[in-house]
Amino acid sequence: MSNNLVALVGAPSVGKSTIFNRIIGERKSIIETQRGVTRDRIYAKASWLTKTFNCVDTGGIEIENRPFQEQIRIQAEIAIDEADVIIFVVDGKTGLTDDDKLVASILYRSKKPVVLAVNKIDSGDLKNNIYEFYSLGLGDPIAVSGVHGIGIGDLLDEVIKNLPEQDAKKEESDEIAFSIIGRPNVGKSSLYNALIKEERVIVSNIEGTTRDAIDTHFIHDGQKYCITDTAGLKKKGKIYESIDKYAAIRSLKAIENSDIAILVIDGDKGITEQDKHVVGYAMDQKKAIIICVNKRDLVKKDTNTMNEFKKEIRAHFKFLDYVPIIFVSALTHLRVKDLFTLINQVYESYTFTIQTSVLNNILQEAQMMNETPDFNGGRCKIYYAQQVGHKPLSIALFCNDPNWMHFSYLRYLENKIRDTFELIGSPINFILRKRK
Repeated sequence: MSNNLVALVGAPSVGKSTIFNRIIGERKSIIETQRGVTRDRIYAKASWLTKTFNCVDTGGIEIENRPFQEQIRIQAEIAIDEADVIIFVVDGKTGLTDDDKLVASILYRSKKPVVLAVNKIDSGDLKNNIYEFYSLGLGDPIAVSGVHGIGIGDLLDEVIKNLPEQDAKKEESDEIAFSIIGRPNVGKSSLYNALIKEERVIVSNIEGTTRDAIDTHFIHDGQKYCITDTAGLKKKGKIYESIDKYAAIRSLKAIENSDIAILVIDGDKGITEQDKHVVGYAMDQKKAIIICVNKRDLVKKDTNTMNEFKKEIRAHFKFLDYVPIIFVSALTHLRVKDLFTLINQVYESYTFTIQTSVLNNILQEAQMMNETPDFNGGRCKIYYAQQVGHKPLSIALFCNDPNWMHFSYLRYLENKIRDTFELIGSPINFILRKRK
């Protein structure tokens, strides 16, 4: 999976968010006429031709001192620092501005590949407006219209040319890569140290101590592992400090490079909305997941305490009913060894192979017991199924029309497969294909 990052930067109201939405193929960024609407960086995956990359939208950089401008500029500079390629968006109707020159000066210092996009060239008679932007010294300007989609293909062609070659991930590697994720101050660094038995990470009760993602390769009972401790993730919209945003992008990369994400929950404070937000990153990237309740030593225990907490977790994380739950104490090392056993079991599920004939028998029986519902004007019929990948376990369903498949029926099929195979912690990814 690619870690390539493309950042869109520029002054306010030049149309960065509109172009961002065009690139990723959906309306994700907020688009308003008011200046400075986009403050936090917004991430999404995108693909063009044969390459997949991460795309980040940023707030507008300007000279005028407006509210949050310092924070916005810091976030944009962090995105520039992390990016492999930068799309510099300017306004072709307004023309060259002092804000554009300010952004250009920041890009000069970054020494990163820059693709200059002159936006709002909505008609042929505006195309001559691009020539004044040659004075920025950032190469040939490309005329685009984010609103109408004009020139986006040419823009992406140039982006792809500048992306570094992707390193192929070792499919045959016997190393299990896992990351420790969670909101700040739940004991991620303490758990990291307990697992590798080495005080390598600063442990503190001050939120946000860990700023970067830290990788450690080690062997336990003959099995190779790569563990990544990540900075605590906070809920979007509640933070503007550069350190938090820097931590977020590092954590996202750590999750992407992992096979398994271990969500750490504070057993003393309980479950919060931030816990759901954090695990959403791992779900979006279809990673195997383990829920680890830490600080077990601080919880008043009786015979029902653990069961009640499990019920509470299941109630809050209904979408993760296949994910195992383990209670540990990183401080006293209680049940930390059991976590390794669970990691191995989840990894086995994440790399599991289902024989094609068995898979089709399961799905045929499922359709006989409960046929697909009418949806979008038709009834989907599955003719054939085949596993087409691992990490996650991916199954292609060949059917008459993918548009007639309701998401609830896919969940039904997933449950039928899980009834047959003990796929602990691993998501199942269905790919709908129209039979030719």
